[in-house]
Amino acid sequence: MPISRKIVAAFCAVILAVLVMMTALWIILSRIETTSAISVRGQEVQAQALQIEIGMLRQNSQMRGFLITGDEAYLKQYGEGLAQQDAGARQLRTLLAGQPAALAKVNESLERAAEWRRMVGEPMIALARADRPRAQDTLRAVSKKVTMTPVLAPLRALREEQGVASAAARDARVAALLIGKIALALGGLVMCGVAVLVSMLLTRALARPVVRLTGVMDTLAKGDHSVDVPDTERADELGSMSRAVLVFRDAAAAKARADAEQQQVMAEVGDALSTLAEADLRVELRGFPPSYAALEGDFNTAVGRLATALGTVRGSARGIATSTAEMHSATDDLAQRAEQQAASLAESAAAVGEIAQSVRGTADQAKAAITVVDRATADVRNSEGIVRRTMAAIGDIERSSNEIAEIIALIDGLSFQTNLLALNAGVEAARAGDAGKGFAVVASEVRALAERSADAARDINERITTTVQRVRSGVQLAQETDASLRAITTGIGEIATFVAAIAESAGEQAASIGQVNIAIGEMDSATQANAAMVEEVTAACRLLTTETVTLEGQVNRFQVGEERAAPVARVAPVRRSARAASAPASRGNLALKVEAQEDWSAF
Repeated sequence: MPISRKIVAAFCAVILAVLVMMTALWIILSRIETTSAISVRGQEVQAQALQIEIGMLRQNSQMRGFLITGDEAYLKQYGEGLAQQDAGARQLRTLLAGQPAALAKVNESLERAAEWRRMVGEPMIALARADRPRAQDTLRAVSKKVTMTPVLAPLRALREEQGVASAAARDARVAALLIGKIALALGGLVMCGVAVLVSMLLTRALARPVVRLTGVMDTLAKGDHSVDVPDTERADELGSMSRAVLVFRDAAAAKARADAEQQQVMAEVGDALSTLAEADLRVELRGFPPSYAALEGDFNTAVGRLATALGTVRGSARGIATSTAEMHSATDDLAQRAEQQAASLAESAAAVGEIAQSVRGTADQAKAAITVVDRATADVRNSEGIVRRTMAAIGDIERSSNEIAEIIALIDGLSFQTNLLALNAGVEAARAGDAGKGFAVVASEVRALAERSADAARDINERITTTVQRVRSGVQLAQETDASLRAITTGIGEIATFVAAIAESAGEQAASIGQVNIAIGEMDSATQANAAMVEEVTAACRLLTTETVTLEGQVNRFQVGEERAAPVARVAPVRRSARAASAPASRGNLALKVEAQEDWSAF
């Protein structure tokens, strides 16, 4: 049986015990809940029955108080007792729904209370309002017959029944709690017993075999491969682990044998490597086990090839030394020519830089001239605006002068009409004789005033006419000034265009010269870099010569045997004749004198 099933079965036993205990507790708790609900409902029924009883007693006592004192406040409390009775009755009917016997007792008590109010309460209150002493005498006469005891008897019986039921429910709840405690204790003991039993079974079925297997694995780890592996016949996972440990034991034993052979081989290889470390390549391996025969053959082959290669390196080192010396001589000559070319390019770069600076200054001056022309154009345009505003103002003055002339003409007409009226008034005054003398004097003064007004109007008209003529002359002069300013603006615009073209051309020239200068600078940098690299090559040639000598000395330390030191034929270096390179064409300001010995044939 697999271990997983054994573990599942053990846990299933524990879970089954837990479920049984939980079921018992559930039943007990349900019983306790039921008895608690019965007890609570009984208490609520008792409380509501008590409320009804208190309401009925209040009605009786307040009715008697009213008969004695005649105070209406007692009647108010009488009504409150009736309301308290009705409220309690509604709550009690709700609580006793489904209990016809209890509801019958409640209804019986309420009917008796209603009968009491109809036969005693209401008639006595009405009689007390009419004749209180008579009502008191009547109540004393029938006091034993109007008590509330018969009315309250059914309610009190219901309360006693509910008290008995609540006590029984309380006793049942206490008994259920006791049973629950006993069931909890027994369930705990059963669970502890099941857990102990499961642990013992798991220990016997799993733990002990694992401990034995662990001991075997510790013994194998210490190097003892003769130990027996237990439980290999089991069909579960522990059996699989035991069989796997058995395989590991056999593999470890085989590995121990292989390690012994390997130590033997490594010892012989170590001796051979010690011989190689002493620069003796004549060593060979013999007598290796069959499993290491390939290693023996590969080692002997590698040593033989290394000896042959070192013999070849010895011959090549001599040839490299000779070639390096020739390269050293050639690089020295090349370094001198590179330095001369770098100096010439530096002088060319300086000359082109001066030309570029001059052209750049011309471009800057042209840009400054454009700025001045722009300011002059702006000033002329502002002057045009001022002239236009002046012409508009003069036009307004001319229109105002014309309007004033019209007004003066109106005043002149009024003066003429006034003069005619004054003349007619003088004629009428002359006809009136002495009675019209005063009126004649006034008419004479009015006519004189009208004449003066006409003269003033004519004088103002003449002046306004002269002003209008002068204004028109000013308008004409302003128009001529505007035309002149426009012509000046056009001329300045053309000048600005020419200056901008000059500035643009100068800028392009400066940019082109700058690019040429950059190219020459880059050529100068490249030439200097080449010179530096040639110096580095020269230094490398010197170092290579030294290293070649050192290499030849180190190779000569190895003993490779005369048959493996194959001579290397030395190839004589071929010296190429220098081609005469055509001199670069020179144009314009960049034309420089190039010496015949400073061409590029060295590169």
